[in-house]
Amino acid sequence: MNKLVVFSFLSGDLHQGFSAVTAQVWDSNRQYPMKLTGTLPPAPELSELYHRWQLLYEALHQRLGSRLRIKIHAQDVTNISVSEFGEVCQQLKNSINRWLNSEPFQNIVQQLRTLLNRNDTIRVIFETNIPLLQRLPWHLWNFFDDYRQAEVALSSHEYEPPHNEKRKPIGKVKILAILGNSEGIDIDKDRTLLKGLQSAEIEFLVEPTRRQVDRYLWNQDWDILFFAGHSSSQADEDTGKIYLNQTESLTIPQLKNALQNAIARGLQLAIFNSCDSTGLARDLADLNIPQMIVMREPVPDLVAQEFLKNFLVAFAGDKLFYTAVREARERLQGWENDFPCASWLPVICQNPTTVPITWSELCGNSHDSIHSNLGIRQSIATILLSTAIATLSIIGLRFLGVFQTQELQAFDHIIRLRPQEEQDSRLLVVEVTEKDIQNLSELRRGLKSISDQKLAKLLEKLQTYQPRVIGIDIYRDIPDFQEKLKQLPLTAQLNQENVIAVCKGKDSEHDPQGIKPPIGVPVDRQGFTDAIRDPDGIIRRQILMVKQEISSRCTTPFSLNLQLAARYLYSENIQYELTNNGVIFHSPTHNKTFWRLAAGSSGGYQKGVGKVDLGGIQILTNYRNSKFEQVTVEDVLSGAVKSDAVKDKIILIGVTAQSLRDSFPTPDSVGQQPYQETPGLLIQAQMTSQIISAVLDRRPIIWVLPYWGDILWIWGWCLVSGLIVWPVRSLLVQICTVVTIAVVLYGVCTLILLIQGAWLPLIPSILGVIFSGGSVLVFRLSM
Repeated sequence: MNKLVVFSFLSGDLHQGFSAVTAQVWDSNRQYPMKLTGTLPPAPELSELYHRWQLLYEALHQRLGSRLRIKIHAQDVTNISVSEFGEVCQQLKNSINRWLNSEPFQNIVQQLRTLLNRNDTIRVIFETNIPLLQRLPWHLWNFFDDYRQAEVALSSHEYEPPHNEKRKPIGKVKILAILGNSEGIDIDKDRTLLKGLQSAEIEFLVEPTRRQVDRYLWNQDWDILFFAGHSSSQADEDTGKIYLNQTESLTIPQLKNALQNAIARGLQLAIFNSCDSTGLARDLADLNIPQMIVMREPVPDLVAQEFLKNFLVAFAGDKLFYTAVREARERLQGWENDFPCASWLPVICQNPTTVPITWSELCGNSHDSIHSNLGIRQSIATILLSTAIATLSIIGLRFLGVFQTQELQAFDHIIRLRPQEEQDSRLLVVEVTEKDIQNLSELRRGLKSISDQKLAKLLEKLQTYQPRVIGIDIYRDIPDFQEKLKQLPLTAQLNQENVIAVCKGKDSEHDPQGIKPPIGVPVDRQGFTDAIRDPDGIIRRQILMVKQEISSRCTTPFSLNLQLAARYLYSENIQYELTNNGVIFHSPTHNKTFWRLAAGSSGGYQKGVGKVDLGGIQILTNYRNSKFEQVTVEDVLSGAVKSDAVKDKIILIGVTAQSLRDSFPTPDSVGQQPYQETPGLLIQAQMTSQIISAVLDRRPIIWVLPYWGDILWIWGWCLVSGLIVWPVRSLLVQICTVVTIAVVLYGVCTLILLIQGAWLPLIPSILGVIFSGGSVLVFRLSM
């Protein structure tokens, strides 16, 4: 992000200090600047050190025989060593940093660092009318070491926006190059460098007269004014002078009208590749030229040529103006064995009201279209790469089952958020309680909750009330020790067409044989009650159909809940069809499909560690957040239950007594205080109710996306995270943005599961959002 920081030294000087220093911060997203205030203490040693450095600099370059682009005057220092000069340079640098890092100024600096990122492109402008401050090498402040895309510029306090006319673009940058007095220096190299520019139209004025310069400024439109040759600033440092030829020199005020005309017609940049041109900059700044490049001290000929070459390569290569200047300036450091402090010399003078132009814009091309197209392409490529890495990493870990536990826990959490529902009045639960077991204690074989005789009486009583279907969730594989004639009542009741008896399939791990159904009950009225637990023991799924093993005592392929629901719905003229992908219920108005969980990987169930068996036709159980109507065996036998409570309903008979330990954890168990498990009878009621409610009431069935759908979902949120985080520069804002996206993602997944029944990959997507946002940040920092 491009940012502008303008420091204003409003009152004071180095001897008194500055009681009011402001820093105004602009960025591309802010219409008005943020303003920071502070103070700077006196630093009189800076003035003394700079003047000492200045004298030693010129004396040293004279001793080294440098060809300087300045008219040399006698110096007070005649004997100077390189090591002594190096010590003064270090003292000046240390003094500048002590001053700018002083405690009174930290209010500005610390706030400034919170507003800027290290990868921001920052224009830092120092506003001051004090000539000495305009000469200081501000780039030595260690602030610029931390912000590698920042460059310093100078400005006076007084300025206004230039009034430029818009010209019809010609596809080339128009440059007026004035090659002045070259006595003792080589400016032909400057000419060669300028000629090498592509998409530039250059007019060279070699040692021109004042009248020629004036005429060219009046009669043609120029984008860049370039000068190479000898120049100087006067002793008062308010006026600069360029030497046009052997006899003529020229000050900016002498060209005021012509220069104002050139600026009004579009002159954007002046480059003075000559010595000590800060005075020229002050004069031009009064004319509100947008920006200039000057040399703050006498510049050796080779240094001036090297800077010009590197700047033109970078700037014409469409790098930002400030970036090109910093790059060209820093490249001069490699010349400092021969030309000490070469990298201190170039400096930008900027009108703060203007945004620096680019080479493409000077050519007439749209900066926004070119740079933004390049930036957009680069941004898109970076975002796609980072999100692809994030997505592939998350999908790979998910496939190995790394997130399965967390996904199941997240599923339970959302299920516990479901709103209260109405009671399903189509079911009645007849429970065998602890009290029933004690009251019905009779001779029976094995551990049974109710004797065959009492069960027969219970069924007989219920049948008088005309239930639609009765499911007996009590195993009856072993008859009681009774005479054969006494067994006939239970057998007769079990042979009723609306009675479903249960058995249990073979389980090679826990039950190698299974439990057989009651004698005489046909297979089409049997249902298995096998419970399938997840690795954490919680029941989240139900089996509708499974192919039993040949050696299993339980041979029915249908579950108890499917048998009960199918028979109830059959009375509503709704029949079902079994397919390879699930169970379809056909009604006169609509069809309802229960899609099976795909074997291998489905939703949060993945291969790898802790994988689960998804064989048969399994679906997720959408537990109803309400209780069923429950009565006890004693209530039915004593006549306390009325006919309306039973007629035309599904009756489920089973045990809820805790002594028989027929209870299991469900998604609600963890959320209950104290922890509670749910009797298997009520779980069967939940499973039966889910099927009926989905078909008749269109209550949501919990479903999952196909494997490729999960990948797209995760990648989509990674992409959203990357796109939103990419333009954000502040690390704190980036973190807040990622957190906000994760919260929104949580809300979306929760609402979709509760309203539409879709179990979406929440945990992998949140991790993808975090990983993607972090990857984008890493890529930006590395660019």
